[in-house]
Amino acid sequence: MAKATLIISSKNYSSWSLRGWLLCRMAGLEFDEQVMPSDDPSTRAELLLLSPSFLVPRLEHEGVHVWDTLAIGEYLHEIRPAAGLLPADRAARAHCRAISGEMHSGFGNLRSALPMNLKAQYPGFRLWTGAQADIDRVTEIWRDCLATYRGPFLFGAPTMADAMYAPVCTRFRTYDVQLDAVCARYRDTILGWAPLAEWTEAARSEPDEVQELDAEF
Repeated sequence: MAKATLIISSKNYSSWSLRGWLLCRMAGLEFDEQVMPSDDPSTRAELLLLSPSFLVPRLEHEGVHVWDTLAIGEYLHEIRPAAGLLPADRAARAHCRAISGEMHSGFGNLRSALPMNLKAQYPGFRLWTGAQADIDRVTEIWRDCLATYRGPFLFGAPTMADAMYAPVCTRFRTYDVQLDAVCARYRDTILGWAPLAEWTEAARSEPDEVQELDAEF
């Protein structure tokens, strides 16, 4: 039995669960998954962005309980510094924390207008202004990082920042968001990344559906 448990919700719909899961995998942590059912009231509230706080993912490790995604990342960096969740260089490390924090606390229009749904495809999806402004900021961050650290991940090698922005890459695929060549290449790098491919395969076989998130946009 693993020494850690990661409690998550839907693999198809939960962007925060995906982030926490990726961070644990990147850290090389051996963990068991515990999946909350999508018909659980608190789970549905989180997926529908109706909850004031997010209680999953929650990592339980050696008596420590951590339920905020950034806190999980920082905790894993403390116990597994060699995993490289944060860059070795001090300036790059601060930059990584800043853009991870920006994703953690912002982009509300993007979240509400383009909910994560790995099974769905909406070709020619029409974006509204608020979501487009968030998309523009995300792609600005990506271009800056890729130019500064030379790719293929935001800081060269995979870091916490890539886990934080991975669900956005899935949204861009689901909703057919048009990107410039640099950002499209990064999106495809993340979509082809082995841990994300594993998660996506599991999500597509997930039986549960949240009807409100499967509406015809």
